[in-house]
Amino acid sequence: MYFFGLDIGSTTSKCAILGEDGTRLVATSLVTAGIGTAGAEQAVAEALAAAGLTPEEVSASAVTGYGRHSWKKADYEASELTCHALGARLVFPDVRSIIDIGGQDAKVISLDAAGRMNGFLMNDKCAAGTGRFLDVMAAILQLPVSALGDEAAKSEKPAAISSTCTVFAESEVISQLSSGAKREDVIAGICRSVAVRTAGLAKRQVLNAPLCMSGGVAANAAVRQALSEELGMEILYSEQAQLFGAIGAARLAWQKHRK
Repeated sequence: MYFFGLDIGSTTSKCAILGEDGTRLVATSLVTAGIGTAGAEQAVAEALAAAGLTPEEVSASAVTGYGRHSWKKADYEASELTCHALGARLVFPDVRSIIDIGGQDAKVISLDAAGRMNGFLMNDKCAAGTGRFLDVMAAILQLPVSALGDEAAKSEKPAAISSTCTVFAESEVISQLSSGAKREDVIAGICRSVAVRTAGLAKRQVLNAPLCMSGGVAANAAVRQALSEELGMEILYSEQAQLFGAIGAARLAWQKHRK
């Protein structure tokens, strides 16, 4: 038996397939195309192909993410909060707090010792402190967003990016560059500004260790480091962080099927 989870985000679609025991990760896929595109279909097709499976061999499936209501083929539907918690706990069994920075929002999730969610906060009103903010800044700098963390690591004196609004921050970054600031210092400042914004949200929620990050921005080491410094806590990281929602959805499908 196999179980797949699909996470349809604002900018990416992710799929994960678990084996019969609900813990073994059989295959994953990530497609840079989110809600309103063919990304979900492509993500599912790629994951099934990687696992060598046909749709008929999947015992149960679940969907989550911004686009979950548009996907009618799944057996179950669940919130991003539930699925990110399930996915994070599968990778980090003792995790008690999760900071998820996605393309359009940031979420802080608190769990009890048994892994049940007992609190959360969300920023979905402003692009600052989200992946969208980094996308905009990367476009200004003519860099792939995946390169921001490596560039920031070269900085010796991060620039101060004081604006909390994406539009104003864009003007501030252009001004800094035109004034002769080093590109790596500006990038380090951009990454720190995301961390500061996210830390402000996280500090309004009770955080217990261990703490991990999920979502695409988790791959940015400069953001992780700055966020760890702002919170005074170690942040666990997995290369599967962007897949936590999909992994959690697959885990939920397994749980539902067992019942």
